[in-house]
Amino acid sequence: MTSGGDAPGMNGAVRAVVRMSIAKGCEPYGIYEGYEGLVQGGDLIKQMKWEDVRGYLSEGGTLIGTARCKAFFERDGRRQAAKNMVKAGIDALVICGGDGSLTGADKFRKEWPELLNELVQKKEITSEQKQTYQHLNIVGLVGSIDNDMSSTDATIGCYSSLGRICEAVDYIDATAFSHQRAFVIEVMGRHCGWLALMAGVSTGADFIFIPEKPPSENWEDEMCGIISRHRKLGKRKTIVIVAEGAHDLSLNKVTPTKVKDLLSNRLKLDTRITTLGHVQRGGGACAYDRMLSTLQGVEAVEAVLDATPETPTPVICIIENKIVRKPLVKAVEDTHAVAKAIEAKDFDRAMRLRDAEFAEYHNAYMTTTATDQPEMRLPKEKQMRIGIIHVGAPAGGMNSATRAAVAYCLTRGHTPIALHNGFPGLCRHHDDEPIGSVREMSWLDVEGWVSKGGSEIGTNRALPSEDMPKTAFCFEKYKIDALFIIGGFEAFTAASELRKARPEYPAFQIPIALLPATISNNVPGTEYSVGSDTCLNALVGYCDAIKQSASASRRRVFVVETQGGKSGYIATLAGLSIGALAVYTPEEGINIRMLARDIEHLRAAFAKDKGQSRGGKLILRNEHASNTYTTEVIANMIREEAKGRFESRHSIPGHVQQGGTPSPMDRVRAVRLAVKCIAFLEGFAGQSKEEMMADPRSVSVIGIKAANVVFGSMERVEKEETNWKDRRPKDESWVQLKQIVDTLSGRPKPEDCCETCGKAK
Repeated sequence: MTSGGDAPGMNGAVRAVVRMSIAKGCEPYGIYEGYEGLVQGGDLIKQMKWEDVRGYLSEGGTLIGTARCKAFFERDGRRQAAKNMVKAGIDALVICGGDGSLTGADKFRKEWPELLNELVQKKEITSEQKQTYQHLNIVGLVGSIDNDMSSTDATIGCYSSLGRICEAVDYIDATAFSHQRAFVIEVMGRHCGWLALMAGVSTGADFIFIPEKPPSENWEDEMCGIISRHRKLGKRKTIVIVAEGAHDLSLNKVTPTKVKDLLSNRLKLDTRITTLGHVQRGGGACAYDRMLSTLQGVEAVEAVLDATPETPTPVICIIENKIVRKPLVKAVEDTHAVAKAIEAKDFDRAMRLRDAEFAEYHNAYMTTTATDQPEMRLPKEKQMRIGIIHVGAPAGGMNSATRAAVAYCLTRGHTPIALHNGFPGLCRHHDDEPIGSVREMSWLDVEGWVSKGGSEIGTNRALPSEDMPKTAFCFEKYKIDALFIIGGFEAFTAASELRKARPEYPAFQIPIALLPATISNNVPGTEYSVGSDTCLNALVGYCDAIKQSASASRRRVFVVETQGGKSGYIATLAGLSIGALAVYTPEEGINIRMLARDIEHLRAAFAKDKGQSRGGKLILRNEHASNTYTTEVIANMIREEAKGRFESRHSIPGHVQQGGTPSPMDRVRAVRLAVKCIAFLEGFAGQSKEEMMADPRSVSVIGIKAANVVFGSMERVEKEETNWKDRRPKDESWVQLKQIVDTLSGRPKPEDCCETCGKAK
């Protein structure tokens, strides 16, 4: 059941719950129109089949509907709902909605035994039915664009909504720049400022207003001061983002009109207001929300099957990269506690009650939006000259990370130095005239980079080992005190080479931090690389278009080749997000028996299709999954074996996967991780070269692992976690997700098929 406000990704959750339930031998029912359907019953409670949820992943809103229901607030309504569930034979409910919907579901569960007793007394159900359905299990999924539920880092729909906001602000940015205008943009968030905060971080807004952390008492002077300084530095545009629930320290509402009047009258800026409204709620889900809703839907079914009558009602959450179960009542209590803390003007408590990420992002925003903060400057002896270099292929978010690093450096008194075009650029062009490749950076240089794809300082795959003496010479000549490397596996290799060359070259006896940024997500030491989410969004958009074509043609299969090096991460996560029939990865490889099984599965799937239910099929193949079975060869084999019953095409999106505007997730994570990296580097300020050499952590890679952000020493990560031959981590956390892709696509297991012909036994 979906309830409350709709959110992109709800359909992905419905699909996952339905198909996982069937795979586990259960009977799934769709309750249409939310609690209204539960109370009315009849045709609004329908058993769902495997094919009923085909195509759900790419659809926005909720296809099973949601509606406000006053009747459920009354006991009579809840008793009627219980009767309808018993009559339909339902003893577990997975509900996707906001905190109000989930609170109602938990209350329903607590009242369940009493409601059944009342129904028996009224002779509306039998004692046998009461005995059979005496326990009701409920599992909550949080569907909310506001991301307003405590205990989870992200709710289903929030990143899709943030994507709409960032897209709108990026468009507004261009016209604001052209006319030197100011724009005040109102975004959703009555009690939660997550959308406004993340939009501020993602778009480089000049000022934000959020309910949890109102600006200072003299916010009018503070805001005008920051914007005036930005204008004096040469900035042509001004963006202020206001959450709809924004207020000052005295809880007086801060409206977009009030902000506009201030900018117009006091600063004489040509100012416009844009209220984004329900645009933020609409449209299909982004790749992350599809993945999140699918994994949480799968976990919800597991939670139902694990539950006992004594198990507290769980809500499925995500912390960093880890799907977890948490007590629903506690999560709702913490969520309500935020609103109470705001009412009590205890804003520090309100910030603490949000997840740890929220406060970190707020600090990162405050540190990087205004660089002239004297109270944050370090003493002269702690200030460093920090080199920033991009290594490897371009990835969305590289520029966001660089902008944040430069802004943080300037705030703290460090000198940020861009080393253009990687290590070859440094060695060959450092002393070019009139401008060399080693350049000190100002805030205005990077101010507009937050939404730019590619690499503004240039990137190169070449390694320092190509000319180690020259690299060391340049480090000494330009007095590089610390190095911040952004890039993929080549960047990881570069950091390794510099670490190993330290005994011979004292210039490298400095702190070095590596921020993984690659579409392949194949850097050891982390489960997430900046750029991978942008790539997934580009690939999912491409596959949606292809699937539409395949569906229109009725009986067609597309074999799509993905990038990703020798890591199947992109292929697998894209497969999860588009509902691929099969995914071929380098880790698993491809063999003739596998292809035979998949061709038989295709035959069976197309044979079942009738009328409008026929849908296009997609198979994803990583570029290095096999040297023999290429994308074109597989498509040709399928066409040959289909014997005219269906057709097959191949498609290669290529470098489309690398380009484009960075996704909001890649932007915000790049900012957060970059700030952490520079803070990490400045922790070594004042240490001698001997102390640096004795500390293995002085060369580290930052990573997200399960529920934590960690710095791993390169020495340990190289030895223990790196598969050098295949250029990927030894243990890849996502590999287990491939089984979920297969389960939800109905792909048969090898043991269930004939080894010779591939047909199901």
